[in-house]
Amino acid sequence: MLKTSLLATSSLLLLAGCATVPAAEPLAVPPAASAEAAPPATPAVPDNVLLADWTGAYGGVPPWDKVKPADFPQAFTFAIDEQRREVRAIADNPEAPTFANTIEALQRAGQRLDRVGSIFGVYTSNLATPEVQALNKEWSPKLSAANDEITLDPKLFGRIETLYTNRASLGLDAPQLRLLERTYEARVRNGAKLSPEQKQQLSAYNQQLAGLFSDFNAKLLADESTFIQASEAEMAGVPADVKAAAAAVAKDKGLPAGTYAVRNTRSAFEPVMTFGTNRAFRQKVWTAFVNRGDNGNANDTNGLIAQIVKLRADRARLLGFPTHAHWRMQDTMAKTPDRAMDLMMRVWPAAVARAKEEIADMAPFARAAKISTVEPWDTRFLNEKVRKAKYDLSEEEIKPYFQLDNLVQGMFWSAGQLYGLQFKENTGAVPVFHPDVRTFEVTREGKTVGLFYLDTYGREGKRSGAWMTSYRLPSDLIGREPALVSNNNNFNKPEPGQPVLVSLDDASTLFHEFGHAINYLLSNVRYPAFNGSQRDFVEYPSQVNENWLLTRPVLDRFALHYQTKQPMPKSLVDKIERADTFGQGFQTVEYLSSALVDMKLHLLPGGVVDPDKFERDTLTELGMPKEMTMRHRLPQFGHLFSSDAYSAGYYSYLWSETMDADTWAAFEETGDPFNKAVADRFRTLLLSTGNQTDRAEAYRQFRGRDPDVTALLKRRGFPVK
Repeated sequence: MLKTSLLATSSLLLLAGCATVPAAEPLAVPPAASAEAAPPATPAVPDNVLLADWTGAYGGVPPWDKVKPADFPQAFTFAIDEQRREVRAIADNPEAPTFANTIEALQRAGQRLDRVGSIFGVYTSNLATPEVQALNKEWSPKLSAANDEITLDPKLFGRIETLYTNRASLGLDAPQLRLLERTYEARVRNGAKLSPEQKQQLSAYNQQLAGLFSDFNAKLLADESTFIQASEAEMAGVPADVKAAAAAVAKDKGLPAGTYAVRNTRSAFEPVMTFGTNRAFRQKVWTAFVNRGDNGNANDTNGLIAQIVKLRADRARLLGFPTHAHWRMQDTMAKTPDRAMDLMMRVWPAAVARAKEEIADMAPFARAAKISTVEPWDTRFLNEKVRKAKYDLSEEEIKPYFQLDNLVQGMFWSAGQLYGLQFKENTGAVPVFHPDVRTFEVTREGKTVGLFYLDTYGREGKRSGAWMTSYRLPSDLIGREPALVSNNNNFNKPEPGQPVLVSLDDASTLFHEFGHAINYLLSNVRYPAFNGSQRDFVEYPSQVNENWLLTRPVLDRFALHYQTKQPMPKSLVDKIERADTFGQGFQTVEYLSSALVDMKLHLLPGGVVDPDKFERDTLTELGMPKEMTMRHRLPQFGHLFSSDAYSAGYYSYLWSETMDADTWAAFEETGDPFNKAVADRFRTLLLSTGNQTDRAEAYRQFRGRDPDVTALLKRRGFPVK
């Protein structure tokens, strides 16, 4: 998914409506408010690597090789004060407000703080040592307060409101008008019209939440840093490459020779669930994984979640909204919780019905394995048996052709065919934040447009899952320096010299995150605020990009057997295509149950909740099959409780997939998945424009109509009504 770390400062400010992103050059402090009174001397910038302008190639890059966690307190203190001076100069400007001296000036403010925050966001997500976690806990509330100080400033808001009220007479073009309206609306939505007492209460809520988000992250990371020790017998059936990775972890942990250590993360969990023949060990791994944050110990997150949900409800009420969900959905394509629920409930019954059919198909294989009652730790194992029987297809048959390095080249090649992006590895040419990180120079039409960082492997201190991060994005106002973006995954690192073979699901995730990177590498917007999008649009470009993984041109060129180097045979490709809708009921129910619980949780008006009980009761009400569990249970649901970013917004993957399926249909209708005319329309109307144009209107221009959910239902093999 995109950058969600609370302390990635650009994300903080975007969420609160102060639209700034990391930029290339520091802002010169605006003129003094009065010619008669000499302004205070601008403090000298301390000798701190985090406060220095980025230097080197590509318009300057983060100095990862020089940064130390101890540098952050001084850097944050100075950068917050600098941003305060910059914004104060805008608010106190004696001249009448204009678009240039108020809205554009705000777009330029806080660039140094953005740079510090973007580096710290990588530390909290990828390098979260105890020292970094302590800094996160200390500075989250302080950054929240600094953000509120700007959002809630009455003098600054007065200037914005004057412009907004008179916008029709300002002679603004479409991007300027959109920026002004979004700036004003975001501030109103985030409390700019509250009384002084209410503003004080709002800021207190935001600071409390920031601290709780930090605590949640720390507890979840602690549980995910654990491992399950295993013997040879317990690892029976587990693929050799997965066993080798678990043996490497065991060796690193100082465990006896011949033992294994399965990390408590999804990338380690799923192969054991799918292939492990030792049922007792599957149950042991499943129990550890689904109970992350829910063990009644020091890392239990239920109490934190209850506090977060209550504070969110109180804040929404203070802001004039019935629930947190209603507040969060103001700036989305769906607009209201009802519209999001309507889409989810249109898909849910069909998904449950299909999942039950898939579970019924498991019965003979359960009997053969002497499993009298199918439990959640059995379903992936049995599902793999069904796939093999129905389609003569096994994940283990696919993996030898899905070597990570080849897939990376395949995703690069696809981006070249579709959008003209070219990737050339230059690892070692620029500093990186970990020795495993690779870098690639990105060009288009002979011009360097970006630098791409690839952080592939899981490790302690790195949160689980996969995500995309941006360190700097270009805009006409700030500068067109190359975009700096990264993809972060958690694949198992093999022993030296061994290949990394990934599952079909992991390969799809690789292409998904790369879709985010493509979106930002193609960015061509005027203002920094438009380098981003609404929550239920932002996953759309990444989900579209998953489609190219299984196209014949990619498979024929890059799905090469890691030993023979031969391309995936046509017979195997045909089997994959025939099994395209296999398991869609199971996958959809896993995801959609999480999205529905999220929305229902944040529709509670009072916010008083026992998370475990609420989860159980809601799943019972929805008719969740007992053989399944949510993809993300509440105690470990980082999307919801590590920040506000995806709260009441996990539905967005389904909303985005509706557009994604309909977009892929546009390519399929041409008979060519790399059709240049469709790719050019997709790039110019949707990918490169960020949020500079209305997203729904941009989609209508691309497709000629609103997205049709029929394409999504067909893709998943569900009945179309």
